[in-house]
Amino acid sequence: MRARHLAPAVLLLPFALLLAACGGSSRAEGGGGTGSGTDGKGSLTLNVGDQKGGSEALLRAAGELDDLPYKIKWSTFTSGPPLLEAINAGAVDVGAVGNTPPVFAAAAKSKIKVIAGSHSRSDGETILVKKGSPLKRPAQLKGKSIAVAQGSSAHYQLIASLKKAGLTPKDVTLNYLQPADALAAFTRGKVAAWAVWDPYTSQALAQADARVLTTGQGVVNGLGFQVAAPAALDDKKKSAALKDYTDRLRRAQNWVFKHPDAWAKAWAKETGLPDKVALGAVKRTRGTAVAVAVDKAAIASEQRIVDTFAALKLIPRSYHFGKFVDPRFNGDLPPSGTAPRTYGKGH
Repeated sequence: MRARHLAPAVLLLPFALLLAACGGSSRAEGGGGTGSGTDGKGSLTLNVGDQKGGSEALLRAAGELDDLPYKIKWSTFTSGPPLLEAINAGAVDVGAVGNTPPVFAAAAKSKIKVIAGSHSRSDGETILVKKGSPLKRPAQLKGKSIAVAQGSSAHYQLIASLKKAGLTPKDVTLNYLQPADALAAFTRGKVAAWAVWDPYTSQALAQADARVLTTGQGVVNGLGFQVAAPAALDDKKKSAALKDYTDRLRRAQNWVFKHPDAWAKAWAKETGLPDKVALGAVKRTRGTAVAVAVDKAAIASEQRIVDTFAALKLIPRSYHFGKFVDPRFNGDLPPSGTAPRTYGKGH
């Protein structure tokens, strides 16, 4: 992920701060500090996988860790795929991921169950081009080189956006690059476009002379998930803790929407992002989420992602995504298609 030789250090520094927090090895990080400690009290411990600036930061900022009747032991992971590997191995009970990592984990027959969902706006999932680029619409990407992280939500967003424009992945050149290398390639003009997600979208718009060619609005489902280990769900006490944990996350998300500035400051401190960039990401995407049921519509939407990646041979076969869903915590949550919140025009 080193890219110092491709882009000015001054431009990469803020991204390096974020990637130092969110990137690195594919194992859980140990040691002290946020993301590797324990909250709460009691004899029961819930092992929660997290990413820097993720669920722990959210719950702490909203005050939802103040009265835990059980313990939460946090483990920080670099991204969704290694987190799901830990759940499969039984090292973690639950963790938050986007809409695409569960598709790949389930294809590998991992022991996972999707137990809760959220629906966010997809304005932060973008295909970016340089401000001076002649490209004005996605159809003009034909024959162009595009940077994207393979198997990420941005990967699916790119495929879906190309399809909407009448193109296929064969009509473009895909450069599979993680964000730091993608930024370097984008900055030097080695690629014509970059498919990426927030907070990278917000940072590139603020600091990398980027503009949005198109967003994921209307082409991706905007869903994120809490994924649990079946063994934890089968344990009566842990299952009760999982229900309480997802309830706390829902309340914390409600708090975030009402307090975007406070959350942006907390998130910026946690990730190393500039306050302005963090606030942009919160208002564009992060603050818009609503807790939703993991219902038949959500399963059908994920199934389309499964079938898309299977057709492209990016997973070995298609399968029924619903087999990897446990709806026991849906309760009175609204349907998965419930509209996300919004902060108004421009966000």
